[in-house]
Order: sequence, then structure tokens, then C-alpha cells
Amino acid sequence: MAYSQFPLPLLIALITSSAVLPLSRSQLSESYYQTTCPKFEQIVADVVTNKQISTPTTAAGALRLIVHDCFVEGCDASILISSNAFNTAERDAEINLALPGDAFDVVVRAKTAIELECPGVVSCADIVALATRNLVNMVGGPFYKVPFGRKDGLISQAACVEGNLPRTNWTMTQIINFFAAKGFTIGEMVALTGGHTIGFSHCKEFANRIFNFSPTSQYDPALNPKYAERLKQMCANYKVDTGMSAFNDVMTPGKFDNMYFQNLRNGLGLLTTDTELYADPRTRPFVDRYAEDQKAFFEDSEFLMNDYE
Repeated sequence: MAYSQFPLPLLIALITSSAVLPLSRSQLSESYYQTTCPKFEQIVADVVTNKQISTPTTAAGALRLIVHDCFVEGCDASILISSNAFNTAERDAEINLALPGDAFDVVVRAKTAIELECPGVVSCADIVALATRNLVNMVGGPFYKVPFGRKDGLISQAACVEGNLPRTNWTMTQIINFFAAKGFTIGEMVALTGGHTIGFSHCKEFANRIFNFSPTSQYDPALNPKYAERLKQMCANYKVDTGMSAFNDVMTPGKFDNMYFQNLRNGLGLLTTDTELYADPRTRPFVDRYAEDQKAFFEDSEFLMNDYE
């Protein structure tokens, strides 16, 4: 999974997860801003709609941003804090350097518009949560309720990031154990990973699979041969152009659906950990379930969101 590039999506459950949110469920409410900023949700909806239309990769970027925020000290928007002469913030940790600018931009736009309407009321953390829900829903993903009342974190340290975000070179056992520590079962982890159906990964994240893989093969034999050749063409100059990338879901990259799981069964998993998700007997049954039944994938994802609110 492209954890350092597009990490662990569909982890939108983390928006309200008790495992990573430093507030109890009882402290959050869908009507939190009903009297203090009644136009909050409409303002966010207008901003994200315009942004997604003009920049279609915004949804994937926002989903990636919120995961990197929530796994480190909870969903407190501390990922938005900039570094200064005295402190290196989370956003400048090595694993966060490739977070997309469009994700930050859509939050800044929404925050600016809201401040004009009701200054000093709405937290950035709540804006990130709502914007992500709206964006994922815009590209075909499930609609889920988002309660509000998060407080913005005032501390953001790059040193706190390492160990709190999975790495692309982890084994499936390490990934399973990581999620278990966050309160997720294997099946839930697979459902959450379905967010890979949108977004992209930089070529450097999977170059080892398509160039000089072994003494007997140029590419990983677990990859569909035609897919591997296409990736080699796309990433031929990745060492020079470090921004070169490929979509995680080659079939429907801009649509939130179950195609990611179908791709895994056809040798179209972009990263080694994607392929391992289907190869590992502990996770394969869940991949098959979601590949065959998109409704089940959506329902299980929504169940997780409701369960962790």
C-alpha cells in the first residue's frame, strides 16, 4: 500500500475513530456549530466542490492528508502547522514531504471563507474532517455522518511522526500488527485500505518492482506483464523527474469503487504491499469479498465509520 504516498486509504473512519481521536464520542455532535456558525457545512461544501471540479486529484489528496494527521496524536489538524526556526513540524517529516499541496489548499480556502462568516469559531480539524467526507462522496464513495467539536492541536513535531505511520517496505505481518495496535481487525484493515481506489503513488515507491527486480526477471513476476511494461515506460525517467507517478487504480483512478480489489486479483496491484494483500491467506478472503461485492465494501466501510464515531 502506498502508505508514504497515499497512505492507507479508506481510512476515513479515522476521522471519528476513538483509537486515534483524543476526544470521547460524547464530546462530538453533528449540531455542534448549529448556533455559532450555521453556514459552516454549506461553506465547506461550496469550497470543496469548486476545488474538486478544478483539480480532480483533490479528493485523493485530502484523504491522504487526514490519515497522516489522525495517526499522529489524533485528528487535531496539527499536520497543517508550519515549521519555524525553533521547531520542525509534522508536515516536514520525511514521510510527509510528498503530501499534495491541493489538500492543504482546499482546507485553507475553506478556513478563509468560514473566518469571514464566523471568525474564531470553527476548528481546522473539523474542516479537514468534513471536507474529506464531502470530497470522497463526490467521487462516488459512501456518505457518512461527521460529528464536530474537535479542537486544533497546538503542538506539531516531526519527531512524533516516525513509527506512527506505516511504511511501504513493511511486511504484511507488520501492517496487521500496526492496525491491531490502533484497534482494527484484519478484515477492517482490508476494508479501510480500499481507499487506494483513488490517488496515486510516485514511481520511486514501486521502481524496485519494475526495474532489475531479480537476476532472472526485469520486473516482479507477480505483476501482470503488460501492466509492468506500461509502468516501465511511464517511470523511465523517475530518477531525474522525482515527481513521476502512476495511479493506484489503473482502471478507474478517479472513482471511489471496488476496482482496487478487482485489480489485485489480476496482477494490477501497484506496490508490493498491494500484491501481498491478495497473496497473504489472512487478508485474501476479504479482498475477494470486496472485489465481488462493492455494496459489501461500502457497507463495511460505513459500519466502521459509525462504529468509531
